[in-house]
Amino acid sequence: MNERIQDLLKNGPKVINIGVEQFAMDLEEQEVPTVLMDWRPPQVESDLLSKLKKLKKK
Repeated sequence: MNERIQDLLKNGPKVINIGVEQFAMDLEEQEVPTVLMDWRPPQVESDLLSKLKKLKKK
């Protein structure tokens, strides 16, 4: 059996939750070890954003 699969079966899955806090809370209620990362998409440069808004108006 693959070593990675054996490790998964032996130690259980590990969850890294990115951004959806409620999902992490639900897992923790079920005693699933979870790491919550406060992640948000990078902000678009304001110059680019203003150009996109102008294009949208056309």
